[in-house]
Amino acid sequence: MRRPLALFLAVSALPLLANTAPAQPEIAARSKPVLQLGALRFKDLNANGQLDPYEDWRLPAKARATDLVQRMTLAEKAGMMLIATNNPDCGGGISDLGRDLIDTQKMTRFILRAKVVGEAPDCSVKLTGFALRGGYPQTPLQMAGFTNAVQERLEGGRLGIPALFKDNARNHVETNPMFGIAAGAGAFTEFPKEAGLAAAVLGAGAPVDARGTIPARLRGDMGLIRDFTGVMGREWRAIGLRGMYGYMADLGTEPRWARFHETFTEDADLMSGIIGTLVGGLQGPVRADGTSLSPASSVALTIKHFPGGGPQEMGWDPHYTFGKNQLYTHPGGKYGFGYHLKPFRTAIAGGVSSIMPYYGVPIGVTYQGVKYEENGMAFSRQIVTDLLRGKLGFKGNVNSDSGVIEQRGWGLESYRINPETGRPYDPADRTAIAIRSGTDVLSEFARNQTIIDLVGSGRLGEREHIDPAVVRLLTEQFQLGLFENPYVDAAAAPAAIGRAEDRELGLAAQRRSIVLLQNRNGLLPLKPGARVYVMGFDPAAARNAGLQVVDGNTATRTPVPAGTDAVLIKVQVSNAGARAYSSRGAELGGRAVGPEFPLIDPRTGQRQATWGAQDPCVYEADKPQQAETADGCLDSGLIFGGAFPWEANMLALSDMAKAQSWTMTPSLSEIQAAMREIGDPGRVVISIYFRNPYILDEASQVRQAGALIATFGVSDRAQFDVLTGAARPQGRLPFALPANRAAVLKQHPDAPGYAEVRGGVLYPYGFGLGYPGAAQGR
Repeated sequence: MRRPLALFLAVSALPLLANTAPAQPEIAARSKPVLQLGALRFKDLNANGQLDPYEDWRLPAKARATDLVQRMTLAEKAGMMLIATNNPDCGGGISDLGRDLIDTQKMTRFILRAKVVGEAPDCSVKLTGFALRGGYPQTPLQMAGFTNAVQERLEGGRLGIPALFKDNARNHVETNPMFGIAAGAGAFTEFPKEAGLAAAVLGAGAPVDARGTIPARLRGDMGLIRDFTGVMGREWRAIGLRGMYGYMADLGTEPRWARFHETFTEDADLMSGIIGTLVGGLQGPVRADGTSLSPASSVALTIKHFPGGGPQEMGWDPHYTFGKNQLYTHPGGKYGFGYHLKPFRTAIAGGVSSIMPYYGVPIGVTYQGVKYEENGMAFSRQIVTDLLRGKLGFKGNVNSDSGVIEQRGWGLESYRINPETGRPYDPADRTAIAIRSGTDVLSEFARNQTIIDLVGSGRLGEREHIDPAVVRLLTEQFQLGLFENPYVDAAAAPAAIGRAEDRELGLAAQRRSIVLLQNRNGLLPLKPGARVYVMGFDPAAARNAGLQVVDGNTATRTPVPAGTDAVLIKVQVSNAGARAYSSRGAELGGRAVGPEFPLIDPRTGQRQATWGAQDPCVYEADKPQQAETADGCLDSGLIFGGAFPWEANMLALSDMAKAQSWTMTPSLSEIQAAMREIGDPGRVVISIYFRNPYILDEASQVRQAGALIATFGVSDRAQFDVLTGAARPQGRLPFALPANRAAVLKQHPDAPGYAEVRGGVLYPYGFGLGYPGAAQGR
């Protein structure tokens, strides 16, 4: 029998490793034997009674991966290149779907979407359809037990290849959880949202003052990010969650983008500093070989969405059929395509493990002499292989965004003809093109037979295309030490998550993220025992802060009483109304695209007729659909966030009040009524959670308030600490706020700051006020 070449390489290398080999790692085996060679222990992963190179932890990770790939069947290799949701069943065990993914599809990468909570779920409530993909909530003990069970099942397989679990962000205050975006913290420690972390970083780098001074060379202090990674890494590792779909290195340059709330900032330099610190904190220091993963790493990151998903046309998101295009229109050389690459360059320099290309299609892009083809990024060899790996030197694996094979294969839609086959593009075509382009793992795709058949037909080469991808993926698992010990101490997980000292760090970060925009006549901080009327805020939080409270949140709102010292209003904005969207519906999906919208139908080259026209459920209504939604339409429900596409421009508060898919809570009319009732708007405090850079337009009257506060995902407790002076405002805006509608409409989507319109900025990047006089509070 042919012995793997890597065996000879490994044996010849052993004398050289004598002085450089790592120390004995912990070996944890539940079904496979452990080999004892002198004082050293190794897991006999294939149970053949001998030490094979891939089992030898003294060898470099890539050498072990190169050996292992030669031992794998094509089905095992194909399974390695897939990742899909694998949640526990309600009781914490492996579901029927999970067993199929492991045993039949031969998969070892999984998305773990179920939320971790303090109490076990009610299993009498059965989840069905789309809700099932979000999974049953699990206690820390259950979730750790589940990941251990999966690892044990995989260890018992032919080669004992362990699992790598990934998920989206978990450690943030999330007021509007969304599937596939962020499910919320649950039992995990809550820090502010991404923009809040950036606001705190800027404030720590240059303390605010009562004049709103912005230093000429504003730089952030990354100490808070390092604290954050320490907490996050400990909590994720406690349940066996060793990979992340994040963080987003996308720049918030298009204010209308539905995923703006997941971005940190509009500034590429600040974003680069944050991304570099996240990679260093969660993966570890970069080594001479350009990698930073090791068994000591908490979490292997998948930085997204290459080459920068911020500049979306009209802010429409490419999860949707009407939002496919990424535009780079700034006429100067300062911004554009290269500006959005900066944070990714930093991630690559830090040895980031994985990078995710976005769904979006680059329109009319030429960069450094290369004209980029207009396909989704995961299908572009120019993007993945030539740019990412070639020019930028990325050494890790490329993980597609979810659903590019069956749902969101933009540029390779089924209404286009594949010149290779002469037939409409189908999932097999997209699989072949993605892998040939350099994409290593296909997200939310779970049919290994597709890859097997492509190799069998000669459209993919096992040695040319499959083996290099599998080596890159295996290398990640070897680097993390999962082959030696993939298990966690499930009994210790509850004590590791949500520790009191970690929650205090998270709360402190929330306080530090709060930005004071306006404070007329020293309205803030409030005096002890002040009589306040609250709307939007939890009245109990106000009372706990030592205030005398009248609750204005009742169904029949009580008017502001005489003698009130201040009205305190917390404003949150959502797109709950957009859930009514249906691509098939005559009123919404069938609505004509107006002449003010530059939406071109690729099939005709003309303006798209209706908003739902490119949804497969409309143009292929007679065929089975692969969408997550109940009606089988990709866009129905706009489940990944955002307004109705024709209301994307309605960022002004007074426009939202007239919109169908924007909801302000409290409503603008209620806010204005309370401002009239107190008799003096100078005694009104308005706090707004800026999930997007909303326009505080004159007609809304919000600017007349005595104090304005910007938040980015914080608790009421953190806000009242600042309002009462127990803590002082320390944050700075991580993105500019537009002054008017024209600033948003004329903004180049790839450029920050609204410089296109004179007077287009209400509050600039880096702005923030402090309290007058001596520093108060924390």
